[in-house]
Amino acid sequence: MKKRVTGIGGLFFKTKDPKAAKDWYKKHLGFNTDDYGSTFWWKDKENQEDCSTQWSPFPKDTTYFEPSKKDFMFNYRVENLEELLVTLKEEGVTIVGEMETYDYGKFGWILDNEGHKIELWEPIDQAFK
Repeated sequence: MKKRVTGIGGLFFKTKDPKAAKDWYKKHLGFNTDDYGSTFWWKDKENQEDCSTQWSPFPKDTTYFEPSKKDFMFNYRVENLEELLVTLKEEGVTIVGEMETYDYGKFGWILDNEGHKIELWEPIDQAFK
């Protein structure tokens, strides 16, 4: 099997007012925000490909992080998500839902040892450009 996690794909958190959070981060920290939050671009050291990490505030009442009850969720960039999900299931890791495929990549979800929901993303970074 190739690498599992290749980087951080996103930081997602619940907030009372996502628009106010985006405005605050834009004003005070210079985030280039849009409807989804802010995308940070970087180069992968090994292959010099363009990569992205997404920062996104979610409404306090979102159900997207369920079954976790935490106010945050991490998204990790991975290689070969389909194979990784099979391996994780064989290792006894809880898989949440079914893998989903979009024009910007594949997504799968797992729970860690404390019940935190983790989003796994096999990206197609070029789709954002």
